[in-house]
Amino acid sequence: ETPSEDVENRLILPHPSLLDELPRAEGLGASEAAERLGRGCMWDVAGEDGRHWRVFRIGPREQRVDMTVIEPYKKVLSHGGYHGDGLNAVILFASCYLPRSSIPNYTYVMEHLFRYMVGTLELLVAENYLLVHLSGGTSRAQVPPLSWIRQCYRTLDRRLRKNLRALVVVHATWYVKAFLALLRPFISSKFTRKIRFLDSLGELAQLISLDQVHIPEAVRQLDRDLHGSGGT
Repeated sequence: ETPSEDVENRLILPHPSLLDELPRAEGLGASEAAERLGRGCMWDVAGEDGRHWRVFRIGPREQRVDMTVIEPYKKVLSHGGYHGDGLNAVILFASCYLPRSSIPNYTYVMEHLFRYMVGTLELLVAENYLLVHLSGGTSRAQVPPLSWIRQCYRTLDRRLRKNLRALVVVHATWYVKAFLALLRPFISSKFTRKIRFLDSLGELAQLISLDQVHIPEAVRQLDRDLHGSGGT
């Protein structure tokens, strides 16, 4: 299941809104790509078994992601433009796109989805950033294990934890709030103070522009059900 080292001529990009945001290493070897693109880059390779793999290189580190198995779930992460002055990126995490725990090879899929998310974040975030969690439309079967969330937090580079301006959770259900409460012993008090809950997309629109934000239809529908047409 190891990918070949032959770089493909095209990239399989994660989402249209990420198209111009990710540093690409099209046709370059690892060393040349890192030299040209500086802090980090990515490129796709083809495995002998027909699978597609993405290689993220951040400094001296490389992380390989099985893009074939996470194909249905890539929209979990998207870029929502910039907020305020400077390069304050808006990153959206839509948990309604997460896999259900009943799918085959769930642990393997979540491991590679995690690698994809971390690699993408490290490339997208240049300075401070705002992380928006769209929790609406997510079933309990899609809520990841506590151990997965802990791994995400612990594996995040210190730069990403430090540069996070706020974690905004929209449409949090009681079990999402309970889940975050269970995480408190494992995360810093500074990180905890960055968490903010919003009840509607209307409130989110007062915080950031939604012009470049991809809102899943399941989230929009929930907002309409809760607040009527005025919710968005």
